[in-house]
Amino acid sequence: MNTELSNEVSTKLTSRRQALRCLGLGAAGFTAAGLLAPTARAQEITASQGPSDIEILQFALNLEYLEAEYYTYATTGFGIEQKGVDVFGKGNPGPVIIKANPRVPFGDRDQIKDYALEIARDERKHVRFIRDVLKSLGATPVARPTIDLKNSWNALAQAAGLGAKFDPFANTINFLLGAFVFEDVGVTAYRGAAPLINNSTVLSGAAGLLGVEAYHAANIRTVLIQQNSQPINGATRKISDLRDTLDQDSDQDQGIIFEGTSNIVPTNENSLVFARTVRQVLNILYFAPNASAGGFFPNGINL
Repeated sequence: MNTELSNEVSTKLTSRRQALRCLGLGAAGFTAAGLLAPTARAQEITASQGPSDIEILQFALNLEYLEAEYYTYATTGFGIEQKGVDVFGKGNPGPVIIKANPRVPFGDRDQIKDYALEIARDERKHVRFIRDVLKSLGATPVARPTIDLKNSWNALAQAAGLGAKFDPFANTINFLLGAFVFEDVGVTAYRGAAPLINNSTVLSGAAGLLGVEAYHAANIRTVLIQQNSQPINGATRKISDLRDTLDQDSDQDQGIIFEGTSNIVPTNENSLVFARTVRQVLNILYFAPNASAGGFFPNGINL
């Protein structure tokens, strides 16, 4: 863990009120007063009639773009386009905002590097898979929106109480903490979408995606637990608290230590993965409740 992070991380919980103050709904670049064109449908699909299967897949594609870019840059130093993944389509296309030389300095014999490479391959295949399914349904896949993997991390760190700056590409532990931000959100998003899907083939594909994302999340959580570090445990708890604050639901998110013991799988009282709605997922990704853009998607997602 880098010095900036280790000095700031403590086991003291960040209150919800403090986290919201840190986010600052009026902060430049992380909220939008009005609904932007790329996110107009995101507001609509939270309505009572529910989204269509195509809308669910388009929403998921935005999330897979984000994860695929994160892992691919972390393991190779360049993005998914350089790996032959198509990122064009309908909506507003955008670049990936990222620091120079983002490849994580994994050790040559670092098993975490092997995990990261496998996850990166999976996420790129997820992008290709969802795009292919959309085309088979007669729909044009959405383009990759602008993704901020540079400035967003500092805002997230401040909101979570981890310090003024955070670079997930600086070292292995920071990379794992960055992955921890994404993976649990993806799992809960797919669980939330499952009962809304009508086409059994689409549902089967979504179940497959959920299963893989759950494996990824468990892998990241397990490796973090194995570090046996109070600062790391405190960091995951603060990230978890921030997600709970942003999704505005009951206290359901969990860090890697829960009730004093290791917590590989965050579940509800029935040991089921909990679900998040589209709005809850966007609240986390935009770093603000009811925002239409911000955070990892400064111009909003494409739908």
